[in-house]
Amino acid sequence: QVQLVESGGGLVQAGGSLRLSCAASGRTSSGYTMGWFRHSPGKEREFVAAINWQGSSAFYLDSVKGRFTISRVNAKNTVYLQMNSLKPEDTAVYYCAAGTTGPSTTLVSDYTYWGQGTQVTVSS
Repeated sequence: QVQLVESGGGLVQAGGSLRLSCAASGRTSSGYTMGWFRHSPGKEREFVAAINWQGSSAFYLDSVKGRFTISRVNAKNTVYLQMNSLKPEDTAVYYCAAGTTGPSTTLVSDYTYWGQGTQVTVSS
């Protein structure tokens, strides 16, 4: 089992930045791909970014490319999502997830473990 806890969400003005963190505990030595998803009212949960175990390969939703950066520090069992140039349409609950497939997978069903989410609100 892997437990995931997100932090770092909040309220920010358009154009601002936030850094989300996801702390993992439990069986974290299994080489999981880590991903970030988001969910806003009226929409399905949406893939945002993912990174492989080694941290050498990352994959992003087209609309966040160049604005968001995913990274990980395995020694700290932590994954980060740096979000810059935020837009009101980025408003959502952001979830951290762990899975065993590669970082290019965008499917919710490919991720086994999920955090409880952290709210990000971007005002215009």
